[in-house]
Amino acid sequence: MKRRMILDINHLMADTVGAQYGIHRADILSKENQAKAAWQAVNKSRGTGWLGWTELPYNQEEIVKDIKQTAEKVRARFDTFVVLGIGGSALGPIAVQQALNHLRYNELSREARGGPKLYVEDNIDPERMQALLEVIDLKSTCFNIITKSGATAETMSQYLIISEQLKKVLGDSWHEHIIATTDSERGNLIKLAKKEGFKLFFIPATVGGRFSELSPVGLLAAAVCGIDIDALLKGAADMDKRCSSDDVLENPALLEAVIQYIAMEEMGINVHVMMPYADSLKYMADWFCQLWAESLGKNVTRKGMAVNVGQTPVKSLGVTDQHSQLQLYTEGPYDKIVTFLQVESFRQTTPIPHGCEEFPDVAFLGGKSLNQLLDAEYRGTQYALLRAGRMSQTIVLPEVSAHTIGQLIYFLELVTAYAGELLDIDAFNQPGVEESKIASYAVLGNTGEKFRSKQAEMAQQPESRKEYRLD
Repeated sequence: MKRRMILDINHLMADTVGAQYGIHRADILSKENQAKAAWQAVNKSRGTGWLGWTELPYNQEEIVKDIKQTAEKVRARFDTFVVLGIGGSALGPIAVQQALNHLRYNELSREARGGPKLYVEDNIDPERMQALLEVIDLKSTCFNIITKSGATAETMSQYLIISEQLKKVLGDSWHEHIIATTDSERGNLIKLAKKEGFKLFFIPATVGGRFSELSPVGLLAAAVCGIDIDALLKGAADMDKRCSSDDVLENPALLEAVIQYIAMEEMGINVHVMMPYADSLKYMADWFCQLWAESLGKNVTRKGMAVNVGQTPVKSLGVTDQHSQLQLYTEGPYDKIVTFLQVESFRQTTPIPHGCEEFPDVAFLGGKSLNQLLDAEYRGTQYALLRAGRMSQTIVLPEVSAHTIGQLIYFLELVTAYAGELLDIDAFNQPGVEESKIASYAVLGNTGEKFRSKQAEMAQQPESRKEYRLD
């Protein structure tokens, strides 16, 4: 029987952390009606609007079959698989690969990996692209270009560079080295893919980028690298079933959303620290940061009322960031909630040998394991926060597996959707991001009407003053 993810909120409750700083059980129960309304709103809209991600665990049988067949061909033919994407098209694949494959995957031999090396090019630093081209052989590399609109400047600029290089090296067969993942009907990439004959996968119209990891966006790279994508989807489905109740004390995602709502709206907790105590989960925190920030950081309600809501997500890594951030968390402002990600059973046990007997403060480590030390560090950090009156909670994974990662992804997506309902904002748009895109493209000289208008608007911004620039 598959073991379930655990949500442990003891260290953020007033019973534990103290009445002055913790959340009271009565606070949660007072939100029962709001919680039920949030659950009902999400449940009613399943599979429609921008909630297509809710059905991904159930409606992809033929797609998954195609993904696995394609992945086998890629694994047999290519030595390297490169994802070209940004945001949700990159953070999800990175997080799942880090979680479920060897932590030094690309450094393993081909035989040990069992598949191609994976690179996810999630930025456009010019040195980075050149560095990639210097370490891969284009003749044995497959590129997966992911953009729903086909107008994402970062991804399409990468495509232009790569396609030019492929044509030079491979001639007429260059298109065999590209797989496109995009919208099935609209946008530039679907037109380009059909023209050039690229293998195609589709992003459902009802699935936004930051909710797309359990679609072909994330499943293809995972399958290429030997990850059990059926187990990922099964984990998500199992979490969905756990969250089928509108009872805030039975539905873990609904409970978590209510807690964060109380923390944000009633306690002024505007920073959410995600702190995994496992290197395998390091990039789950990065993925969560986009999910939480883009979804909840909004300045109007659904009714158009002015608000400025949201919680700033911060990624931290135990134990690394005990030595860089913990001082702030324990003695800085009371504006944070820390969510630990803890693993009960690691895939490896690493014993610590005896030695340095002349140094008691080192010798005591002998005979223990890195597993024990890591757990002790987590418990020490948890206690330090408790002693300082700071709220924390722990999400416990019994082990890091495709099934538990599927649970975690779906859990955090549901929490985000419920929180959006509680805040009465649209958790699925991103107008602030769009403003930045339009301004960037205007600077580059895009001649579209909205970009010309933005160029004129930007020309009116205050001029830089010399006294404020220290050359």
